[in-house]
Amino acid sequence: MGVVRRRVSRSFVLGGLLVSLLLFPLLSAAQNVAFVTMNQILEDSPQAEEAMRELEREFSPRDTQLVAERDALQALRDRLEREGDAMTATQRADLEREFTARSREFRRAQESFTDDLNVRRNEELAKLQRLINDAIIQLAREREIDLILTERNVLYSSERIDITDDIIAAMQRLR
Repeated sequence: MGVVRRRVSRSFVLGGLLVSLLLFPLLSAAQNVAFVTMNQILEDSPQAEEAMRELEREFSPRDTQLVAERDALQALRDRLEREGDAMTATQRADLEREFTARSREFRRAQESFTDDLNVRRNEELAKLQRLINDAIIQLAREREIDLILTERNVLYSSERIDITDDIIAAMQRLR
């Protein structure tokens, strides 16, 4: 019985030693892993804030025009409802045609605005993502980090390996 126990315990020790030897390279590599929260970088970097201000400057005049036209259409609709019964058939038909034509043009302008804004937002986002990737790669090389993960493919990350704030600081230096 004692011999069997020694053989079994020796097998466990040898098996544990073998597993340790196999896992050692993985454990030592884990020291060179980092994590970044891309959404936070996209929200907090100075370049992201500048891109948002630029889009605001570029699209604000058109947005203001659309709001004014929407308000004018609402006033026209209200006038039709209030005064429509007191108008002649021709006056009412003319006002309804005007409302329909302006509504159609408003919808087209609104769709065009949305499409243009989405295209420009995507352009700015692509530019920003290239800058972020460059900052991440530069920091990874400086710190000799072997692997950087993002929130898209990680279920949990310790704050010890989170370098998001460092990337944002690097982005601020790139200004």
